[in-house]
Amino acid sequence: MGKRVLIVDDAAFMRMMIKDILTKNGYEVVGEAENGAVAVEMYKELKPDVVTMDITMPEMDGIEAVKAIRAIDPEAKIIMCSAMGQQMMVMEAIQAGAKDFIVKPFQQDRVLQALNKVLS
Repeated sequence: MGKRVLIVDDAAFMRMMIKDILTKNGYEVVGEAENGAVAVEMYKELKPDVVTMDITMPEMDGIEAVKAIRAIDPEAKIIMCSAMGQQMMVMEAIQAGAKDFIVKPFQQDRVLQALNKVLS
């Protein structure tokens, strides 16, 4: 069975893009959240193997969501998704417990490389 992924991004288009890459490569997308607050609730419910987390979102940003998820599950595997120029926030996310990051627009090879690294 494919690894279970929760996709978190406030842009439906970005969720669709990453979902497309993942499902084509044998991953099972178990949920999609449009902000960090929803992501935390879905994480508790779905217990995915890995989370792709956007950084800038309304209500609760990705960094806060990483902290909240890691408080629930210290072993949580979270990959940050950032636009160019968000290096400082990416560093903050890594310090908060994210395992890797991918840059938008998503490159299939890089997305899969990050997932393989985090899940191995």
